[in-house]
Amino acid sequence: MPETHAQIVRQLVSRWPEHRVAPGTARVQALCNLLGSPQDAYPVIQLAGTNGKGSTAIMIDALLRALGLRTGRFSSPHLVEVNERISIDGRPIDDETFDQLVTHSQPLVDMVDARAIDGIGLTFFELITALAYEAFAEAPVDVAVVEVGLGGVTDATNVMDAQVAVICPIDFDHTHLLGDNLTDIATEKAGIIKPGSHVVLAAQHPEVAAVLLERCAEVGAKVYREGVEFGLLERTPAVGGQVLRLDTSGGPVADVLLPLFGEHMARNAALAVAAVEAFLGGKPLAPDVIAEGLADVVAPARLEVVRRSPTVVLDTCHNPHGARATIAAITEAFGFAPLIGVVAMMADKDITGVLEVFEAEMNTVVCTAVASTDRALSPDALGERAAEVFGEDRVRVAASMADAIEAAVALADDAGPGAGVLIAGSVIAAGEARALLVREDDDR
Repeated sequence: MPETHAQIVRQLVSRWPEHRVAPGTARVQALCNLLGSPQDAYPVIQLAGTNGKGSTAIMIDALLRALGLRTGRFSSPHLVEVNERISIDGRPIDDETFDQLVTHSQPLVDMVDARAIDGIGLTFFELITALAYEAFAEAPVDVAVVEVGLGGVTDATNVMDAQVAVICPIDFDHTHLLGDNLTDIATEKAGIIKPGSHVVLAAQHPEVAAVLLERCAEVGAKVYREGVEFGLLERTPAVGGQVLRLDTSGGPVADVLLPLFGEHMARNAALAVAAVEAFLGGKPLAPDVIAEGLADVVAPARLEVVRRSPTVVLDTCHNPHGARATIAAITEAFGFAPLIGVVAMMADKDITGVLEVFEAEMNTVVCTAVASTDRALSPDALGERAAEVFGEDRVRVAASMADAIEAAVALADDAGPGAGVLIAGSVIAAGEARALLVREDDDR
């Protein structure tokens, strides 16, 4: 058995990787059964969707804590450290707690591995999911906020009955796994909607909404729809974020400060408020609780400013839908002239689609790759794809993330005080850049 935290993490991530989705939920269910079904020890708010799950989950967590509840939050993927996936009361568990979870569960993990259900042992994502459920039961938490890894029906997180299902905007992503049309994708994600639950729906494409509402009717779920039962009424950009007016179950709530940028984040805030009110059975949240919870939100790598002079911003967008939201937000909030991009992408993504969105606002793009996965498109290959969209004269190539950041900052410095840098294209890329640029004790 590995002894150090680094060894434990290496052994975990060496399992079947999460981007290769293994069939079914039988393995994680088997482990949870051996652990005593920790996923049933507390109420759960579960989130699915294509974009916005992570930031909406963070906001839900903050609102629940403003109510005085102890929270657990499971998120994926992590930016820098694997511990980030399991948070108690808004903070990732420490190395010692994480290591104890792994070592104490190892005999049970070995038993499930030995069964080789469907021909394989527990995957990394299945194991980290079960560990999160166990951590929440041990804490114990009053409520868990659980972000689906991929899809819904067969996702490893979906071995519990969530009292509240939150469906963030659904669009195209992971089409090789979820289907190449929105109806199929929505059908997979609708699998988190359980009988008798409360379901909070972000605004959706018509064909997606039809699938989700049909599922709600089938299982007798109570529905809360953006634009009908709740929504964003108004927003005003402000220093460090924006001020919102939200439509809640108790009526309009104004002058809510959200320290995040972009209309998509404002709508996610409305979704988060509705989710917590649904968790309370439709009872309105007090305006001061909404204000306190959202004001305390911290969402790393969601248009996060990580450097000044020149300003460098990180974002996790990795598909065209997310890229459009990011570009709209950075244009509104910062108005960089010029905007220099640092882009690294996974080879299985809609690379051309994302680059076409970036091209409209980025004057120059520096193409690179991340070092931590073989899924990444190489810098040269990405540069060739970018040249087809941007033209060769607007494309630079850098061998590493560190080199790309250095090149982009130099370009911004040369361009003058109005220039800025956006690092985007992948969650992994944002994480690698953040590890280079941010110390957790930075005041920035």
